Amino acid sequence: MDVANLADGGAPVLGEPLPLEFGNTVYAVRGRPRDGLETAEHLAAWLRDVRARLAVALSDDDLRGVTDDDLISGRELRDAIRLLADAAVAGQDADPDAVATLNRHARQTPRWPQLRITPEPHVAVGTAGRSVAAVLTALAEDAIHLFGGPLRHEIHACHGPGCVLYFVRDSSRREWCSPGCGNRARAARHYAKVRKV
Repeated sequence: MDVANLADGGAPVLGEPLPLEFGNTVYAVRGRPRDGLETAEHLAAWLRDVRARLAVALSDDDLRGVTDDDLISGRELRDAIRLLADAAVAGQDADPDAVATLNRHARQTPRWPQLRITPEPHVAVGTAGRSVAAVLTALAEDAIHLFGGPLRHEIHACHGPGCVLYFVRDSSRREWCSPGCGNRARAARHYAKVRKV
């Protein structure tokens, strides 16, 4: 697997908190649902694309070593995150099974901070398991903080036509996950007005 040329599956990366970015690997193209994690290579590509933001460092060898078991685990975690985002957006209680899944993933792989001194002193994350498994554990922990903290009230579903993405609203006027969705929504409203006339 050539890490630099992995097929990305098309999943958007919009700068949202990582748990939402991961949940957004289910997305839509022209209103049709797509899965950005169809294969282990797609998971590896997504991890490559967000590598700089991950709590656990991933090498190219780690990415080449993403397995179908990682994919199964990742999809299960992603689906739990989406269920929790649905509940947060609707102002409903969280699905107990999704909560149990999230909690189970959060305790999967032990991690700890450790001091590294080269090239200069810095903090790195050590793990007792595989790095990819530790990343999924860290994503679950981040999701716990997101859905258990005050930001859960700012999670919104995009109002763009056919969009299925989530975002954290950073402004009271924000209605869309991206400027592209905002443009499509405005164009759709304009087209609807013109058709009525």
